Amino acid sequence: MTFTGDFTYESRPGRVVLRPGAAVTATPGEVELLGLRRVLVVCGSRGEAVARRVADALGDSCAGLHAEARMHVPVEVADRAVAVARAAGADGVVAVGGGSSIGLGKAIALRTALPLIAVPSTYSGSEMTPVWGLTEGGAKRTGRDPRVQPRSVVYDPELTLSLPVPLTVTSGVNALAHAVEALYAPDTSPLIALMAEEGVRAMAQALPLLASNPEDLDARGRALYAAWLCGTCLGATTMGLHHKLCHVLGGTFGLPHAETHTIVLPYALAYNAPAAPDALTALGRALDADDPPGALWDLAGRLGAPRSLAELGLHETDLAEAAVQVAGQPYANPRPVTVDGVRAVLRAAHEGRRP
Repeated sequence: MTFTGDFTYESRPGRVVLRPGAAVTATPGEVELLGLRRVLVVCGSRGEAVARRVADALGDSCAGLHAEARMHVPVEVADRAVAVARAAGADGVVAVGGGSSIGLGKAIALRTALPLIAVPSTYSGSEMTPVWGLTEGGAKRTGRDPRVQPRSVVYDPELTLSLPVPLTVTSGVNALAHAVEALYAPDTSPLIALMAEEGVRAMAQALPLLASNPEDLDARGRALYAAWLCGTCLGATTMGLHHKLCHVLGGTFGLPHAETHTIVLPYALAYNAPAAPDALTALGRALDADDPPGALWDLAGRLGAPRSLAELGLHETDLAEAAVQVAGQPYANPRPVTVDGVRAVLRAAHEGRRP
């Protein structure tokens, strides 16, 4: 990668613990390290059993379990969780689960300034960022605030063993998307570029192993390592067209988060490729491929992931509105974003043809 001597890098405080069994064995220690006495555990309904184990391990320091996290964090769900935290007298929050659970924990932290501990069960990477998101009135808005950055992140490969293979794959590609966009972000740096390339390499190696043997604990740990790197890249840089597309498709049209990222990524990368040659070179090394957009498309398809937005239920008549929404919101991107350009990306992703 071409070195540039013009950059700014700011490291963000936080602890990371990665080891099998850490959800139960390490989380109480992280709570104690932060001096917390009454933490609210939040999760989604699907992950309630695992979150209950964490809550039980916390003992008297657990102020309750709130299992109402939902995808894209609807504002009314966030309002209810904040009220529960205040009623419980919580002095901290432990979010157990995927991006929805961690997103709800962040929503509480944003409103209350309570410290957040994240115990991820997927590879979304949200746990490593100061980025929050809320959906209201059919639109998803995001922002950055240091209050929502988890103080501790507990990675437990055993926690991901129950993650179905299809979600393992799409969650992993979702993490890849963070690293891909960090490579051509306007505020990238040499350190972030190294982390992004290694994150892509590690995840691309782990996912085929997990697809063939979901019980491979070493591969689960490697995927969490990759998610840590990719999530750190997301937290340190400004995301571009890919993430804006996915926010609109999720917030306005209700498409599932990880699956949408998986489908859109090769097409968004292909759109930006002419304006991001260094990023393409780094991705080529990480994926051992001459054509990174095609390699990502091949990888996802080979692992059984959905390949078209039509499969997720997006109608062709929705493409024009989505393109207008995406192009109408200013954000950094290496290639100028136009309504026609976005529509072309969406049309290709809707059809699912190889980029």
